[in-house]
Amino acid sequence: MNPNNAASLDNDPQETREWLDSIESVLSAEGRPRAHYLIDQLLDFDVARHGDFYGRVTTPYVNTIAVERQLPYPGDLDIERRTNAFIRWNAMAMVLRAGKHSGVGGHIATYASAAVLYDVGFDHFFRGRTDTFDGDLVYIQGHSSPGIYGRAYLEGRLNEAQLDNFRREAGGEGLSSYPHPRLMPDFWQFPTVSMGLGPITAAYQARFMRYLEFRDLKQHQGRKVWAFLGDGEMDQPESLAAISLAGREKLDNLIFVVNCNLQRLDGPVRGNAKVIQEFESVYRAAGWNVIKVIWGGGWDALLEKDRSGLLRQRMMECVDGDYQNYKSQNGAYVREHFFGKYPELLALVADMSDIWKLSRGGHDPLKVYNAYAAAVRHKGQPTVILAKTVKGFGMGEAGEGQNINHQLKKMGADAVKAFRDRFGLDVADDQLDEIPYLKPAADSAEARYFNARRQALGGYVPARHTDVAPLTIPPLSVFATQLKDTGERAISTTMAFVRILGTLLKDPHLGKLIVPIVPDESRTFGMESLFRQIGIHSAVGQLYTPQDAGQLSYYKESKDGQIMQEGLNESGAISSWIAASTSYSNHGLMTLPFYIFYSMFGFQRVGDLAWAAGDARARGFLLGATAGRTTLMGEGLQHDDGHSHILASVVPCCVAYDPTFAYELAVIIREGMRRMYVEQEDIYYYITLLNENYPHPAMPEGVEDGILKGMYPLSTHPDARVQLMGSGSILREVIAAAALLEEDFGLYSDVWSVTSLTELRRNGHSVERWNLLHPESEPRLSYVEQCLVGKAGPVVAATDYMKLFADQIRPFVHGRRFVALGTDGFGQSDTREALREFFEVDRHFIVLATLKALADDGVIGRDKIAEAINRYGINVDKTDPVTV
Repeated sequence: MNPNNAASLDNDPQETREWLDSIESVLSAEGRPRAHYLIDQLLDFDVARHGDFYGRVTTPYVNTIAVERQLPYPGDLDIERRTNAFIRWNAMAMVLRAGKHSGVGGHIATYASAAVLYDVGFDHFFRGRTDTFDGDLVYIQGHSSPGIYGRAYLEGRLNEAQLDNFRREAGGEGLSSYPHPRLMPDFWQFPTVSMGLGPITAAYQARFMRYLEFRDLKQHQGRKVWAFLGDGEMDQPESLAAISLAGREKLDNLIFVVNCNLQRLDGPVRGNAKVIQEFESVYRAAGWNVIKVIWGGGWDALLEKDRSGLLRQRMMECVDGDYQNYKSQNGAYVREHFFGKYPELLALVADMSDIWKLSRGGHDPLKVYNAYAAAVRHKGQPTVILAKTVKGFGMGEAGEGQNINHQLKKMGADAVKAFRDRFGLDVADDQLDEIPYLKPAADSAEARYFNARRQALGGYVPARHTDVAPLTIPPLSVFATQLKDTGERAISTTMAFVRILGTLLKDPHLGKLIVPIVPDESRTFGMESLFRQIGIHSAVGQLYTPQDAGQLSYYKESKDGQIMQEGLNESGAISSWIAASTSYSNHGLMTLPFYIFYSMFGFQRVGDLAWAAGDARARGFLLGATAGRTTLMGEGLQHDDGHSHILASVVPCCVAYDPTFAYELAVIIREGMRRMYVEQEDIYYYITLLNENYPHPAMPEGVEDGILKGMYPLSTHPDARVQLMGSGSILREVIAAAALLEEDFGLYSDVWSVTSLTELRRNGHSVERWNLLHPESEPRLSYVEQCLVGKAGPVVAATDYMKLFADQIRPFVHGRRFVALGTDGFGQSDTREALREFFEVDRHFIVLATLKALADDGVIGRDKIAEAINRYGINVDKTDPVTV
């Protein structure tokens, strides 16, 4: 017999009773700690004998906090119900009015289910920023935004015109559909509606808060990070990705509130099971404190009367699909199908005329308050509150508990009237069609109470603050080593970056504010020298002697360590980077995060988080190392990056560069610091780095402006017949191709280092737009056009990325032939030389493409093309790399 199944069989009830009486005796005489110690000893005894027993990871399907342990509610429930009814109404009115006036719609059902969860938090727990307190951080579930706007209307932060412009932002006076700091920079703090990103970024935010405290950059204030999530949202891998981190690091400053309304966007979350029980097991196993808020106060008396345990049994028997169905029906249906299964349960509710008084725990302010209070008090673990609610609560027959309610943008007149009556709102029948916004009179008891609660808790929530002083950054000359010729010494741009970072870490103004972030590739990127210098952050310090303790660059962990070593976890690493890059607004402290990663696993793997970083107005550096499809020898398809710059280009606030030389990198990083930390532009940088070693020249005079704008001439010739352009690792092939053209064919070239094709494209589009809107003015020239004025011949541009990367500037090369070479296709494993030949971006193919362009222009004969093919042994029958 399986010992775990044996636990459910009671062959000797008398013996069972004796064991339970013994435990009850210990509880009464010596307390719970002693009782639990004895239980643990029994389990340990069995495990020592047999080793195959595992304990339960779930508790019964009832509230975690027993009635006798409940604290009294500290507020005026009657007033709070009235003011919160106004908010419910306003949230509904916004969506319905938007649907009538513009058809843009919105969501009603999510906030309807979560209203009490938010109300109790706003009225009693969420502390705003003050002169002496930095405030709690609250991640609002995206689809609940109408309720947050409805509250802000009562607070006087939003007016009726703004509410009527819900989801109408193009004119500049509207309200975002969801929490978007990019669009409402003084209101929203965190972008959360791309579901799953709220949980992971909230967890790493709590961890970063601790990081700042451990490093004495911020004082410990007992701040909390609250994250409001949906049970359907938990299916996103990112939702649960960081819970082990939070449990492992004992982040008791983190509180998850999961609104378990049992519905996804189109149907049940776990129709055939119990999602709350599932979550309890997952979070508890990850080291979290779990608080279940399942049943409202109306169930307390029934559970007390049920001495047989039959009610608890029935609660466990029903699956979530049943519970959703019950709330879409009526009281008689619930009486028949839930209680009616057992006569004893029907007897329990025989004298109850209104079954609907039996609400779910997430709709009971007293139950929610006690869960929050317990979460705030709890030490040594993060807390998750699993609150059971009804999606569309209050929407009645229009959508309460129905699968369709997520898409509902409209409610009929009868449903609106029923909503009004259910929440006791003073709206006359002849006003119902207008659906007016409601707020208490300024001198009413409700208004005074409402405002007093927020004053007691500090400033408004949510509110985004950006009042932080600019930083003092060093002059470019501080990077003198990177600006000089390396001679015969060959280094990579990755090594140049590490040296730049080392210089910044020693800066008296910036050193402590630098946040290096690495996903377990420090040694790959040559950063191991920083281990001993600044240490790796660990919440517990270093409890072991590292294997390499005798080496100069040993693996040093410490509580005040500066490097955030995130393991093989790009999603977690960029979440840490987002926390650090928005520290200026969330913590009143400007930090400088440098997150370095394999470029292939950057934007490709975490593109949604990179987009959210733009929404969050992040400021920091992303470094895509081992970049390019031909630079990483011996790795192959899933490691070779030929498209990260394409992905980066779609984020409007991401400033992307592909430098070749150390001096270019130094100029770009220094300018990035100026723009982000002095001018405080809400942008972030993506810079690709190479692991290929080669000599670096000194910085030519007067090229800084061209480096930053995206291109500058490396070499020119008065008789140049062609313009050769390159970036990153392929620029050196372009330089070599120019030499071959001269040596083998007597053709001269101008060679351009193109540091940012993406910035050139953006400049070009900006100029095109200006010319479109100013037809009577002298047309402006794009920067590419300005550079090419007076230059002869076609343009041949070669990069280590897809041809589309270079194609970005094709529209701005007016009046001349443009040829783009790139590395389209899957990556391959081989040497750099073989890979560049395979993808047709080496010096020989650049020469070939140049000769073809000149022949097409009639400058040279086509025989020169054939001569090059023979001279360089080019295989004209080789397979197209795109088809491999």
